[in-house]
Amino acid sequence: MKIFGREFKLFNYKLEGKGVKKEPEGPKNLKNFFKTFAGKFTRLVTVNMYYIFGNFPILFAMLAFSGNLNRDSWAPAYKMFAPLWGVIKHEQSPVTAALFGIFGTQTSVGFPTVLTYIAWGLSLLLLFTFGYVNIGTTYIMRNMIKGEPIFMWDDFWYAIKRNLRQGMIMGIIDLVFSVLVVYDIVFFYFNTGVSMMMNIMFYASLLLALVWFWMRFYIYILLVTFDLSIFKIMKNSLIFSIIGFKRNFMATLGIAVMVIITYLLMVSVFPIGIIIPFVLLFADCSFMACYAAFPKIKEIMIDPYYTEPEPEEYEEPIFHDLG
Repeated sequence: MKIFGREFKLFNYKLEGKGVKKEPEGPKNLKNFFKTFAGKFTRLVTVNMYYIFGNFPILFAMLAFSGNLNRDSWAPAYKMFAPLWGVIKHEQSPVTAALFGIFGTQTSVGFPTVLTYIAWGLSLLLLFTFGYVNIGTTYIMRNMIKGEPIFMWDDFWYAIKRNLRQGMIMGIIDLVFSVLVVYDIVFFYFNTGVSMMMNIMFYASLLLALVWFWMRFYIYILLVTFDLSIFKIMKNSLIFSIIGFKRNFMATLGIAVMVIITYLLMVSVFPIGIIIPFVLLFADCSFMACYAAFPKIKEIMIDPYYTEPEPEEYEEPIFHDLG
């Protein structure tokens, strides 16, 4: 399109040309982390919105779990109510009256309704959105770390369309396994002290949760960067979770600090604390994970393939796995 003799390219999303500002090369050490974080703050807020709205089915799960859709009824608060009620039917005395005053109290109990089951059913949509949202946001995060130009909306959907099949499979595996790990931790925690085996399983569940947490740093980056099978992505992520221990630990420490600060603000200054998860929390944690993971992936799986200067234009090559 020409205006006053000058040519303008409308709706041209190519990354070349004067119209695209080159992002600075992303630093990969702790010293420059905060500088990089501050420079990309507004984009992180946008990514956090993708996490919130993309995983909207979790709101249905929270609504069903809250009990607001249940039907309230009354039931005995103590197990002693039934035998005590049987005694009172045959013999009444000051003792039974006093005991009934203690163990005869009633409590409110919620029973699921049709709306409750509908909300639980709608929450299952998270199985289909979870992986895609992680793929799109991870692709944006990776490009931030690499220092590449970013088109937020276009890059988000580009990564999803490019990984439709693997994205859904990996999202289901990730969500189901994460829920099972949390369930195991809670189950064995409340059964510690029952036997030595329960104690061992509790600490084993904690270790498994930590390894899986570190594997998630790498799973989606490997998925959007390389052409690998699900099995090889999982295997390589496990390897990186071990050999990248130092960077993984520092990222975990940063994520823990962010979560603790958010929790303390929610407890002490609720109006401010409740805003953080909707504005920054998820994107901030994801950014720290990608900041720690991608340099290690680049060092081991990308740099060995570029012993010579890279051409100006190239497509991302197909790399092999670590094993």
